[in-house]
Amino acid sequence: MEIPFTMENLWWIRQYPFSHKPNCDTLNEYDAVIKEMAFLKDNGGGTVVDTTVYGQKRDVRRLADVSKQTGIQVVSGTGFYVETSDAPHLIEGKLEQLTEIILNDIQNGADGTNIKCGLIGEVGCSWPLKDSEKKSLRATAMAQSQAGCPVTIHPSANTSAPKEIVRLLGEAGCDLSKVTMAHLDRTFCTKEEFLEFAESTSCYLELDLFGNELSYYPFADFDSPSDAQRIKWVKLLVDEGYSDRILISHDAGTRHRLMKYGGHGYSHIYRNVLPKMKLRGIGDDVIDMICTRNPQQFLTFK
Repeated sequence: MEIPFTMENLWWIRQYPFSHKPNCDTLNEYDAVIKEMAFLKDNGGGTVVDTTVYGQKRDVRRLADVSKQTGIQVVSGTGFYVETSDAPHLIEGKLEQLTEIILNDIQNGADGTNIKCGLIGEVGCSWPLKDSEKKSLRATAMAQSQAGCPVTIHPSANTSAPKEIVRLLGEAGCDLSKVTMAHLDRTFCTKEEFLEFAESTSCYLELDLFGNELSYYPFADFDSPSDAQRIKWVKLLVDEGYSDRILISHDAGTRHRLMKYGGHGYSHIYRNVLPKMKLRGIGDDVIDMICTRNPQQFLTFK
């Protein structure tokens, strides 16, 4: 919907954030992003992972400049989003060509620069998986096995999707201990689903929609959890022995999530979520593992 990005319309934008095109474009919010990143650093943050890939208007030059301006390390992703995104070579390219594109971004530099990407992803997956997306997953696995880099996956909001994606990656030679399955907080909704997947794989378990408290998920028939419910899922995984495989984040890629527009901002986890995790009985050492040691381990190349 094309309506002005004004205070009067903000209620609608917050309710339907992905239906408002200007809200999905933060490229013109450079000054606001700089302020957010500086504020994040003041509140304990040191690294931001940007998982914008082919089909999502990645700009590694801008990311490098933000890092230079703020002192925050920025890790840029490579790879391909879902078939319906703006990445024609995902459909047209051969497996070997896609693999080479990914490896070049990691080993030499992306978008005609010497700025190297630090991970593959988020690799976009629909459900059922499109043939081009299966090809993208195989290219991801081939590149990962050569570069030893981390991988983050954007699965569909279907409970069968994560396990099928892991199976395809494993068969193609991917080191699953370097993979994180993102968006599990909008994919699984029962204790049994979370624990069955955690038990079946060695990949990281990512709950990354903190701050996004819409009561419904706009892209599937799924009732989205609140931050309080996400913390309960984290506590479940901690209690079941998966502390060393938990990652948390915001997935904050829209304008309405910025503090400039009344959003929680990039520091929401540090300022609001971690204190609540402590109240739920998650200790400082486990919080340090989830917020520092796990990301360090995940982002390190093998």
